Amino acid sequence: MFIFEILMKKLFYIATLIISSTLIISCGVYSFTGGDTGKAKTIQIDFFRNYAPLIEPTLSQVFTTELQDLFARQTNLTSESNGGDLHFEGEITGYRIVPMSNTAQQTAAQNRLTITINVRYFNKFIEKDNFEKSFSHYYDYDATTQLIGGALETAFEEIIERITQDIFNASVAKW
Repeated sequence: MFIFEILMKKLFYIATLIISSTLIISCGVYSFTGGDTGKAKTIQIDFFRNYAPLIEPTLSQVFTTELQDLFARQTNLTSESNGGDLHFEGEITGYRIVPMSNTAQQTAAQNRLTITINVRYFNKFIEKDNFEKSFSHYYDYDATTQLIGGALETAFEEIIERITQDIFNASVAKW
């Protein structure tokens, strides 16, 4: 009985090794992030200026940096300041806060911050992939909260993460 248990354990380990190896090898042609950069080796992401009617001073820098960081993490493209194979440019066109729900006293119970970014994407190798689109996302917060400091950082993190991922998906992931 003891020999049978040892034999079964060895057989289990061998089967696990074979299945794991097969899965790793078969996934080799796919990117775990879903991004297909094709022949592109470089990327250029220009500074996104803020042209929204309501200006938040740090938004342009935070957004541009987060978009650059996302592409650095999820692709092997080299960042260039000019002449990138993939090129992103655009501007922040919307930054607005509106009340979302009211209390019984007819005051706002919750507000919504919405940020809209207009993006132009150019691919030197596949011109049909070029686009100009607006990307937008929102963050709801309690009306008694002032949108400064940590509350503003939290709102930016959520909104910018979503918008940058949407831009990534529309450009190189093609979702």
